[in-house]
Amino acid sequence: MAFSSIFCCVKGSDRKGQAKKQPTWRVFSLKELHSATNNFNYDNKLGEGSFGSVYWGQLWDGSQIAVKRLKVWSNKAEMEFAVEVEILARVRHKNLLSLRGYCAEGQERLIVYDYMPNLSLLSHLHGQHSAESLLDWKRRMNIAIGSAEGIAYLHHHATPHIIHRDIKASNVLLDSDFQAQVADFGFAKFIPDGATHVTTRVKGTLGYLAPEYAMLGKASESCDVYSFGILLLELASSKKPIEKLNDTVKRTITDWALPLACEGKFSEIADPRLNTNYVEEDLKRVVLVALICAQNRPEKRPTMLEVIELLKGESKEKFTALQNDEMFKIPPAVDDDALSGAEGSADSAASEDKEPKPEIEKVEV
Repeated sequence: MAFSSIFCCVKGSDRKGQAKKQPTWRVFSLKELHSATNNFNYDNKLGEGSFGSVYWGQLWDGSQIAVKRLKVWSNKAEMEFAVEVEILARVRHKNLLSLRGYCAEGQERLIVYDYMPNLSLLSHLHGQHSAESLLDWKRRMNIAIGSAEGIAYLHHHATPHIIHRDIKASNVLLDSDFQAQVADFGFAKFIPDGATHVTTRVKGTLGYLAPEYAMLGKASESCDVYSFGILLLELASSKKPIEKLNDTVKRTITDWALPLACEGKFSEIADPRLNTNYVEEDLKRVVLVALICAQNRPEKRPTMLEVIELLKGESKEKFTALQNDEMFKIPPAVDDDALSGAEGSADSAASEDKEPKPEIEKVEV
């Protein structure tokens, strides 16, 4: 389906029940974006991924923007572009990155967003800002709750409901006040009313994929919950989702954190850069919520609304029940099947179904 025919549905959906509202996005010309980014100058490049590159730019009125430029035009890229623009045009939440506009001229496909001056969560945990230790505990808690609220909006308040499918540290952007903005909806899926999941081609990032999704292609809100659990552990500890122990052995962040949590050694999970400057009860809450989200049994994972309630400490009874959950009582063995499933089973499952190979982005370990 062509981009124009998909996007007309967006304009139609905007009109339905919202006739008096003016769209907050607009169509940009390619010339305008060339000018804003200094012809997509390398010095303006903010990042690069499998989709293409993101550039900083400045419009004629002085406002700063980020421009995502697709790497190669193809029918698949066209669909991902159309899906992302459609979803961004539909949703509006303080913790979801807002659409400024788009450009579709010739074979160029570009999406324009507000520029986030503090870049991504990834840049502060593992990247260019990691040595600056700008993320104190208060900011980390705000990022955890803010990103949870953005995902909860997609799952519970968007119509139809939306699965993000690529929750990870590089897709949580930070504004000038370090408020979280969940970004990158190129892999997102709409969930039909009454459906519990959709079976689809596996896409996402190694280390964040729920086992049932990586192996069977079953995408649901619960898959995002799993990914968010990994993200929470990463936020608390600054460890990567998969850690390379030696040339042949890798360890997932859950295999590392769960035994420590079972033994009550939460201080050993905290990022050393915090220098013990954190609220112990908050740290415990974040770690336990993260682990219950990132367990292998999807039916036992909480919803994102329940995650928010737990992170905010709004129910002592529910937090007590969480602490007493059976998974924190028995010292766990390393789940080799889960790790191998996350790293390789998605390929075999896809081949058994004679589907194309899954598009799983690898992360540096």
